Amino acid sequence: MTRTDPLDVPRPDAQLHFGVFFQGVNHWTVWSDPASGSQIDPANFRRVAQTAERGLFDAFFLGEGLRLREVDGRIHDLDVAGRPDAITQLAALAAVTDRIGLVSTSNTTFNEAADLARRLSGLDLLSEGRAGWNVVTTDNAWTGANFRRGGYLDHADRYRRAEEFLTVARAIWDSWQDAAVSGSADATEWAAPGAVRQVRHQGPQFDVDLAPTLPRSAQGYPVIFQAGDSGEGRDFAARNADVIFSAHGNDFDDALAFADDLRRRLRVAGRPEDDLRILPGTEIIIGATEEEALEKKRWIRLQQVTPATALGIAGLLWGIDLSGRDADGPLPKEDPVVAENDGSFGARRITDPRQVVAEWREKADANRWSLRETVIALGPQRGHVGTPEGLADKFAHFVRHGAVDGFNVTPYLIPDGLDDIVDHLVPALQERGVYRTDYTGTTLREHLDLREPLTHRTATDHRRAG
Repeated sequence: MTRTDPLDVPRPDAQLHFGVFFQGVNHWTVWSDPASGSQIDPANFRRVAQTAERGLFDAFFLGEGLRLREVDGRIHDLDVAGRPDAITQLAALAAVTDRIGLVSTSNTTFNEAADLARRLSGLDLLSEGRAGWNVVTTDNAWTGANFRRGGYLDHADRYRRAEEFLTVARAIWDSWQDAAVSGSADATEWAAPGAVRQVRHQGPQFDVDLAPTLPRSAQGYPVIFQAGDSGEGRDFAARNADVIFSAHGNDFDDALAFADDLRRRLRVAGRPEDDLRILPGTEIIIGATEEEALEKKRWIRLQQVTPATALGIAGLLWGIDLSGRDADGPLPKEDPVVAENDGSFGARRITDPRQVVAEWREKADANRWSLRETVIALGPQRGHVGTPEGLADKFAHFVRHGAVDGFNVTPYLIPDGLDDIVDHLVPALQERGVYRTDYTGTTLREHLDLREPLTHRTATDHRRAG
């Protein structure tokens, strides 16, 4: 009997977790629909967060960039200007939500550890233990140009800095003991002697000597999220993270292989293999019938992959400027440019695209696809399409066979893109006993059913937990 046999269910009581990812800097949002709302209006952020909370989602994730994206000096036409920084926006959302977690995408390459740790701690206190930190690095020179030291970091150096950054942040968060502040008006001191420790750290990236000024939150400190698919990224998550995002959420076998690899890395890191929640990013398209769902998907893909977007994606693959070409015409006849990545483009440009271009040409010729149709069929793929009942069965299989712990959903429409999920899919999941019917805790750590923070455990806890 194999692991995928429906009678062999290794996690029969597993529950599915949902997060919502408000990006706004991508082509997955359908911008052209009359129902598409502003990407900077605070009312739309409230609408999405409150809908997700109504659907008992674990968290609202807010993406953030430190500079508008560009290639060859040209700004990406779907990036957003006009938003406050992520922590400011999430602090505002803390006041209009009660339970949902609030996760900031905050960068370790160009922030400073002591400053960001304090701001994240402030969000955690204001939200009463609902904060999370999506630990991201940046690998491109055009973002670095915004900062005094400029430039960019090599891949391995990004993770070395991120790990030291996290070490400093955790030391700051752990500097206050629980109940450090006196609760009695008769006390002679505001805190017990030794209840707040000075933080001193000297390392390759940071030299810190400070007295932290904020107490712990109800969950200890923010939940740590991480997205990285390289070996270094997976090892970083296994050593440090509570939750990992991934691109391995469409195909069951691929998702299970990714999860099994992470479980192996967790064991190597000395952690229980169920210590890390796996939430692949995805899109969910729902129809009353399978045919309706597939037709909706076709329409959405045409709206997402506009002619300009198709030319931009193909241009990155070919390594040449395709603007001004006919996206509904044939693929470029030119050979792709094989160029060394100098850091200007981050990870967006393929090092050697010749094999991919050959595959695109072969399939485009066989199917008589235009460039735009080829990008839709062979470009970046993700998502699940179906009826509420069919998707509920599918997701139950994924989570109860250990392939995922849930999904981080990017709505294809703002602000109403979660309505079908909350109104139709969530009830179907609840009927199958695979999704909560109410929040059972108040903190993000409780929503995700996580153990206490890593730095609060003993060596015995690491070996025996779970």
